[in-house]
Amino acid sequence: MTEAADAVTSLAPLASLSTEEFIAGVEAAAARFDAATYPQRELPAEDWAVLTEAGVLLPVLPAEYGGRDSHVEMCRVVEVLAERNLALAVYTAVVTGLALRPVVLWAGEEARREVLPLFAGPLAPTAGFASTEPGCGSAMSGLTTTFEEVEGGYRIRGRKHWQALSATASWWLVVARRDGDGGREYGWFVVERGDGFHTSQRYEALGLKVIDYGVNDIDAFVPTHRRIEVGAGNLSSMVDIYLSGRALIGALACGFLRRVAREARAYADARRIGRSPLSAIGFVRYRLEAVDSAHTVCAALNHHVRTRLDLTSNLAPAFASIQAVKIVATELMVSSANHYQQLTGGEGYRSGSPTNIAAQAFLDSRVFTIFDGTNDLLSQQLAQHCLDRAGSSDGRGLSAFLADWAPTAPAVSAHGLDLRFLDGELGQEHLVLAGRVIAYTFAAARVLEWAAEAGADADDRARKAAAFLQADIERVRVEFDLLARLGAGHGADV
Repeated sequence: MTEAADAVTSLAPLASLSTEEFIAGVEAAAARFDAATYPQRELPAEDWAVLTEAGVLLPVLPAEYGGRDSHVEMCRVVEVLAERNLALAVYTAVVTGLALRPVVLWAGEEARREVLPLFAGPLAPTAGFASTEPGCGSAMSGLTTTFEEVEGGYRIRGRKHWQALSATASWWLVVARRDGDGGREYGWFVVERGDGFHTSQRYEALGLKVIDYGVNDIDAFVPTHRRIEVGAGNLSSMVDIYLSGRALIGALACGFLRRVAREARAYADARRIGRSPLSAIGFVRYRLEAVDSAHTVCAALNHHVRTRLDLTSNLAPAFASIQAVKIVATELMVSSANHYQQLTGGEGYRSGSPTNIAAQAFLDSRVFTIFDGTNDLLSQQLAQHCLDRAGSSDGRGLSAFLADWAPTAPAVSAHGLDLRFLDGELGQEHLVLAGRVIAYTFAAARVLEWAAEAGADADDRARKAAAFLQADIERVRVEFDLLARLGAGHGADV
């Protein structure tokens, strides 16, 4: 029997389940990893096996390799895990969305037959995506890892860092470059750790303790069939890979904020201040509404990703939408974790508190506005994307473009948004802020979309969520005014 057949046989019962039955099994497995009780440590192999036996990797794999081949289930698995343990959801999303998805979509048949069956079995290994380098950061055009063609394959040499699962993943998707007479060429390679992938230093991250990070030195020989022939002339494929990770943040945020909203309210109701509960205090109620509304917004973003996008196909056409999902969802994760910690007071600053997970929730969520492209950078890219499209549409201002653009037009119309402050000359600092406005407006439109499709109980939640998003837009308008005052005064008192 072949490896692929072994994998299909070993998890065959899971492949035949309905989506609801399959997700119920994942939920049951996830229960033992609850953030309130699970140790803040790297994930042991035997614990990863509990999740792979439940099939958390199957949605990304094709049916012929024992998988379930389901975009919706990829999102739902991550959402379920995030409600129990945010770090564990990230761990799974890295393996599925960043490492395995490109192999499924673009690798040749020989590489697929070699690699994919390993991840369909109950004792599946882990895989990572190696792109970021010391000194390179988000400017991937500056990467220094190189490849050259040698007999039978390729030699890859370089250094990467901040890879999730740096010291533990067995397989890697590595990006490298080659400069020649015809210009720069980029190569994508499926690398096994034993090929010459070595972890030389470990990093100590503040949060997400389940995941290990570090520095990886590469001096590897990779056989010819493990080069993925896609996007050799540019980094467009890199964009697609990052987009898959950013899209899954909608599911991460939805699951995480469902937990935070539930537990923040329960804590505030149970905590007594004199004769009354903490939740009777006016500003406490405001914080709770902010967290509830953040969950509503992210539920709407997750709904959009699940129903309008497809992680099993090319995501480039959804560039703007996914940028907005990442920007809004991650900002709401951080702000809600802050609200939660403020509500729990000193007890919320205590690691391992028996009454809440606020300290860990804040540490785990904080990195999301930084990793996978900083939100400032993504906001600038989103604004420039829209400006370029507006410029090709009869030279209209940005506000007029957003009033007509399908991803934002419903919110502009429904809420009477006045975005004319975006129509002036935009420097780099304005582009960052403008991108945030576009992302908030996109999110407001998704809340309308979600409310129309989610049922009768969604209207009040949608109304409150829209109010918070409009307040976010108004804050950016004030920041535009502040920039004008700072610029006009050249450092004078403001």
